[in-house]
Amino acid sequence: MSQFSHLDDSGRLHMVDVSSKPVTQRRARARGHVSASAETIAQIRNNRLAKGNVLEVARLAGIMAAKNTGQWIPLCHSLMLSHVQVEFTLADAGVEIEATTLAEGKTGVEMEALVAVSAAALTIYDMCKAIDRTMEIGKIRLMEKSGGRSGHFVRSD
Repeated sequence: MSQFSHLDDSGRLHMVDVSSKPVTQRRARARGHVSASAETIAQIRNNRLAKGNVLEVARLAGIMAAKNTGQWIPLCHSLMLSHVQVEFTLADAGVEIEATTLAEGKTGVEMEALVAVSAAALTIYDMCKAIDRTMEIGKIRLMEKSGGRSGHFVRSD
């Protein structure tokens, strides 16, 4: 009945059985963006927000979220991540967020990278909302993944 891996032949949800899949080195990289006013970016850059160092709090939020992706996303396997990296690039129009996740396992780590970016973006928004209600979170996307049966993917745009 279903071509979706999380549905059985009767249309019932289930967690995909990955027990027969081989263990491989998995890597994923995701990006997202928080648009903000130039004044907000200046305050982030100069660490002048009352709530503290926005980017370091957002980095920690992203790492913690990646480690708990199985609790955020229904039916997502809990993975033993070997590395999570969250980086930021400041520009006049906002903050670019990039997260990289690594694991040795039977299923991919792209959801972990996407969740890391999402949590970091939400944290930036939360820490800056008192000074900038015009912020927008957007363009969260998978940039690259490797390992596993589907091979290497690199976004072309």
